[in-house]
Amino acid sequence: MSAALLSVRDLCVKFGGLTALDKVALELHENEVVGLIGPNGAGKTTLFNAISGLVAGTGSIEITGKLSSWPKPHELINLGIARTLQGVGLFPEMTVLENVMVGATKFAKAGLIRSALGLDKKAEVELQELALAALAKVSCGDIANEKVSSLPYPVTKRVAIARALISEPKILLLDEPAGGLGAEDIEWLNGFIKAISRKSSVLIVEHHMDVVMSVCDRIYVLDFGQVIASGKPTEVRNNPAVVAAYLGNSAVK
Repeated sequence: MSAALLSVRDLCVKFGGLTALDKVALELHENEVVGLIGPNGAGKTTLFNAISGLVAGTGSIEITGKLSSWPKPHELINLGIARTLQGVGLFPEMTVLENVMVGATKFAKAGLIRSALGLDKKAEVELQELALAALAKVSCGDIANEKVSSLPYPVTKRVAIARALISEPKILLLDEPAGGLGAEDIEWLNGFIKAISRKSSVLIVEHHMDVVMSVCDRIYVLDFGQVIASGKPTEVRNNPAVVAAYLGNSAVK
């Protein structure tokens, strides 16, 4: 297996007297889809937030093979990392195109504010082209000028993914992308994740086991802030500790 694009070692996160993550280790390799599962409150989103600089943790992190300090949110794009949120986190009164452009600060030489004000037309056009390309990847190119507030929820989830894709990340963090989706949209999501992993490595937090088992190359299982199992989907599916802690007998059949 190639060197890890993302490597977390001995990550601990505490909130007062509560230990949310305890000596967590995780690796994500090039063109790999890795799942992160576990019961509610197991620490999955806290792990995402530590990687994203939203919570403070101890331990070490390597990004693209280089030991790094824990990143700050504004540093993620330059580190080749992008993420979505459990909710969509979009601006409802802005257009789809404008929302996606917000994720493109890596490429906005004149700055998004200048572009939005029309002070640099060339930069604005460049951003629009990048945003349209990202929207095309999630099959939303035809709704670029619609307001987000007018869209059904499953479509806003795709727009949120496009906003993450516009920075052309090496590492894409997807936080519960299947939440609130029906069967047809989940089928699309499965195909999308498999396709995007040819260009970006994907770390996904998800409760939908059909998604996790379908798209992931490897899975880590968290329980009470600790990794209790890891491996290929079939290995995790049949792990007694996982069945006891999370999946349940009916979920692993």
